[in-house]
Amino acid sequence: MSDLIKPLRPSLSVIVPLAPAESEWQPLLEQLVALPPGSEVIVVCADEVSRLPPAAWPAHLHYRACRSEPGRARQQNLGASMASGDWLWFVHADSRLRADTLRELQRFIAQGSDALGWFTLAFRRDGPRWTALNAAGANWRARWLGLPFGDQGLLLPRACFEELHGFDEQAAYGEDHLLVWAARRAGLRLRHIPAVLETSARKYARHGWWRTTWRHWRLTLAQAWPAWRAMRGSGT
Repeated sequence: MSDLIKPLRPSLSVIVPLAPAESEWQPLLEQLVALPPGSEVIVVCADEVSRLPPAAWPAHLHYRACRSEPGRARQQNLGASMASGDWLWFVHADSRLRADTLRELQRFIAQGSDALGWFTLAFRRDGPRWTALNAAGANWRARWLGLPFGDQGLLLPRACFEELHGFDEQAAYGEDHLLVWAARRAGLRLRHIPAVLETSARKYARHGWWRTTWRHWRLTLAQAWPAWRAMRGSGT
């Protein structure tokens, strides 16, 4: 290949939906300043919170903010429609990166394969210690059942996301779960990114570990059973 003709580096759009009264998103933005040049961060607010980036936001990193009607599926779809990147990374506002998170993310993107990537989940120490069991269960479910969830930082090519028709805005919950089922029906590979993405355990602290865990599994099974039957019926 001529030195004058070099392949373009794939670009990345990070989409961060903010629930009403969300208060934990600024520390995530402070970590995202380490993204490579040409990346962009799109914050989609469900209310009139400040849409300004941190004061020291780097000039090489594009930042956009917009308002959306509440609903994480709706917010993430809006962010995706505004994105200019070749890859979309959906990150919850209470997620936190570790030292190797962005390095492994860039390595995954550089491989250039059509796949839906997900990270190893870990809970922060802002809830019951039993959430370590929830993280272990989530990582087992993602690896062996092929069902990562949104707090594991879903990453995929924008073209693949568009072919899946985005998140289901009619779903009352579990839009990330349903996107993964759609990816499986479409034959899109699911691949583990070998790095940790942390998430908050505050809902377990607020509502109780057992109650929150039971509710999560009950709702997941209520969605998974018909999705599994539909996939079996289609022969995929």
